[in-house]
Amino acid sequence: MPTVAPRRRNSEVGPQNTRAARAKGPRAAAPSGAAEPSEVGALLRAWREERRVSQLDLALRADSSARHISFVETGRAKPSEDFVLKLAEHLDVPVRDRNALLLAAGYAPRFKQTPLDDPSMATLRAGLEQLLQGYEPYPALVVDATYQVVAANSGIAMLLDDLPEDLLAQPPNAMRLVLHPRGLAPKIRNLREWREHLLHQMGRQIALHRSAELKALYDEVAAYPVADPGEDAAADGQVAPFALPLRIEHEGRTLSFVSSISTFNTPMDVTVAELAIETLLPADPATVKYLQSKA
Repeated sequence: MPTVAPRRRNSEVGPQNTRAARAKGPRAAAPSGAAEPSEVGALLRAWREERRVSQLDLALRADSSARHISFVETGRAKPSEDFVLKLAEHLDVPVRDRNALLLAAGYAPRFKQTPLDDPSMATLRAGLEQLLQGYEPYPALVVDATYQVVAANSGIAMLLDDLPEDLLAQPPNAMRLVLHPRGLAPKIRNLREWREHLLHQMGRQIALHRSAELKALYDEVAAYPVADPGEDAAADGQVAPFALPLRIEHEGRTLSFVSSISTFNTPMDVTVAELAIETLLPADPATVKYLQSKA
């Protein structure tokens, strides 16, 4: 089984990231005699507008008042560290960007970003390995915020066994592996449906994380040519699936999976917050029987 292969990422917390986030929306107009919008106020307003939440709605969620939210956004009130974090939580701000909010408000970052190969992460790495091994013979993998594969089990290795080496070079990217015309794409019986699902998933992540790296990946994979779809396995008289399946050919058989994605609950580290565990659950008895025969 491939072992955990962490990918080091540079922290995005800093003045450049702060300016980029502030540029997402116009500064709030300061009322006559009021202070100019603060750096953290502009950032909070940008996140609030992106989430399409009114000042009143945010105030109700945070047990505050619309007046106080307005004062924070326009610079007339300096938010406490705890209040910044409370607003960030209710606006579903990613952990990485919560550090940027704290810095903009004049506080120290709260969340570390520990490389996955750091000794302090040994327990996490061992737990991920155990989880992936325990799911075999069914496929499972762990990806980071830009879909770089940091760990995978033998079920995934089986599906990728004849892909070209350049696509499998470390660190492999899950979106490229699936959608590249030399990757799994030619084997996927319902490619157009599955491609639309993946691009929609990436679009939601871009809206959440505001990641230029993820946007560049989206533009790349969305531009891959899509071959004319072959006969969909749904035409074989199978029972209607309970979720959108991935129907993929392997050694002359059509295997059917549904995907489930898990993340860590209340992460306190940027690296951990950006990990996702994807498991492929067999969607029909024939797939179960085939995978168990390969174990």
